[in-house]
Amino acid sequence: MTTSPDRRFPRRVYARGTEPDGRFSLANERTFLAWVRTALALLAGGVALEALHLPVEPHLRLAAAVLLIALGILAPVQAWVGWARAERALRERRPLPAPAFSGPLAAGVALAGVLVLVGLLVR
Repeated sequence: MTTSPDRRFPRRVYARGTEPDGRFSLANERTFLAWVRTALALLAGGVALEALHLPVEPHLRLAAAVLLIALGILAPVQAWVGWARAERALRERRPLPAPAFSGPLAAGVALAGVLVLVGLLVR
């Protein structure tokens, strides 16, 4: 028994194009789940920075923690938007789009690392 496209969520994805090879949709889902795992790691890192009383200058430690938590909130947005854009592209037989927020996420992680490093050096 197959589910009709009008009963699948989100309709704006499934109502377009034709059903792609299941392997590609499953790979897209694995990428979605990888972004969710990344979000959990960013959230855990941000919480850990504040919870573990590390020898890092307190203001820089707090800035890095807040940045990591903010990135942890942004990563699931990337997961959802990226999944939907890739699934639509697969269904419409178009090239896959680049991740929408990967640049800001990478820059934010690098900045958090710099904040922690400087915080260690000035302490």
